[in-house]
Amino acid sequence: MSQPLHRPNPLGERLAAFGIAALVVATVLVGVFAPDRRESPPRTAADDPACLEWSNGCQVCQRWPEGPACSLPGIACQPGALHCLRHRDG
Repeated sequence: MSQPLHRPNPLGERLAAFGIAALVVATVLVGVFAPDRRESPPRTAADDPACLEWSNGCQVCQRWPEGPACSLPGIACQPGALHCLRHRDG
């Protein structure tokens, strides 16, 4: 007895490919447009919007409406870790 021939189903293959492509596109769109519900804590005093003035021991920086402004460091100063000097009230 001979084996029945397997005929490719081009319509089924196209539907499967379209389904996979639609699933990939939907996953990417959900990742792009879904709101990020996590709020990551500031990594340094300069990243903290509540910190109005910070220093590394060599420079003092202040947050202004135009952006941060920093003093010039001393010539032989060795900077340390950033720490907040003044927080916004409330």
